[in-house]
Amino acid sequence: MASSLRTTALRRIAATANPTTTVASRRTISSTPRRLGGDAHAHGDHYDPPSGWLFGVAPGKYQPEGWEKAWFWGFFGSLGLATVAWCYKPDTSIQTWALEEARRRLEAEGILEEKE
Repeated sequence: MASSLRTTALRRIAATANPTTTVASRRTISSTPRRLGGDAHAHGDHYDPPSGWLFGVAPGKYQPEGWEKAWFWGFFGSLGLATVAWCYKPDTSIQTWALEEARRRLEAEGILEEKE
């Protein structure tokens, strides 16, 4: 087992250090062209003085757009209706079903009095 691992390792080393490969085909880190990014940016002033415009909206009193009121009532109205529906949904848990089934069977056998 150890000898087969040793021979496999030696084969791999021999394959990587193949003398038939040329110097041009082997590429070292220093032969990679250097990228010069230092002069690719502008040297001018990057400061824009404040103009009062934010996201292309002129300063002043806010004027709502036409879709905003419909979106507000549609979103929060549906959220309110979903909350009411969730509060009044029927109880479909397995515990409730098992309790009702046990009560029905006990009433059928006469062990438990029927509720009025």
